[in-house]
Amino acid sequence: MQNNLVTTGDVEKYRRDGVVVLRSVVSDQALGELAIAVEQNMQSPGPWANEYAANSKQGRFFDDYVNWSRFDAYKNHALTGALPQIALELMQTTSGRFFHEHVLVKEAGNNQVTPWHNDDPYYGVNSSNNVSLWVPLDPIPEKIALRTIKSRRDFDKNFIPRRFVDQTAYVNDARGYEQFPEPQLLDESTDIESFAAMPGDIVAFHFRTLHSAPATTDYEGRRRGISFRYVDTDAVWATRPWKTSPPLEPNSLRPGDLLTDERFPLISASQN
Repeated sequence: MQNNLVTTGDVEKYRRDGVVVLRSVVSDQALGELAIAVEQNMQSPGPWANEYAANSKQGRFFDDYVNWSRFDAYKNHALTGALPQIALELMQTTSGRFFHEHVLVKEAGNNQVTPWHNDDPYYGVNSSNNVSLWVPLDPIPEKIALRTIKSRRDFDKNFIPRRFVDQTAYVNDARGYEQFPEPQLLDESTDIESFAAMPGDIVAFHFRTLHSAPATTDYEGRRRGISFRYVDTDAVWATRPWKTSPPLEPNSLRPGDLLTDERFPLISASQN
């Protein structure tokens, strides 16, 4: 295992705010391999890829996930090295599971905002101890930086998710869920924290942390990022009142089953 990449202060902030930034923890070699994989992925999208600006002249907004079995760089860095070590340290556990990777690329001149959302209601998994590691592959200045609401007061609420393409709710009503707060109210929050970042940095956030990202309308560079998502070994399969994202099939899993499935590889401190 490498020397600890996460400090006690990092863990405390993650537990308190649901988000923490780690500086210069991903090697240049790893970044280069991941960048090549993203280019290959964009040239050969998976079955669940999205093009959110497909019918316009603005910059491309590409989204794809669960391609780690097709691209070695995704798989290798998801399961060994710095990323799983960081995930385990932030979750304060010696073993966990890799849930999936998620690629988001905004080209220059894209006018679409990634709306405020949290990831938990999109997923077909119930997990209280988890982390997404957002790995930027380009310099991310403040004007296009990932933003989060660092308060945990909404962590116990179940929100109806919204579609990225038009920001409409998945459904009008669902038992046990409430409508997502209006974006303008979240934009006015005093708990917003933004994360200008450089390649090598990681922004780590909980599945229930509210987050968003600005458009790249007035920015000349690309905004490539990969999120690697992890859960602890207590996570269980779950259903939602809507089609989950990613739309993974249950196969042999039933609601409440542990994720003992080859699609969710085990990670452990001994592997790193």
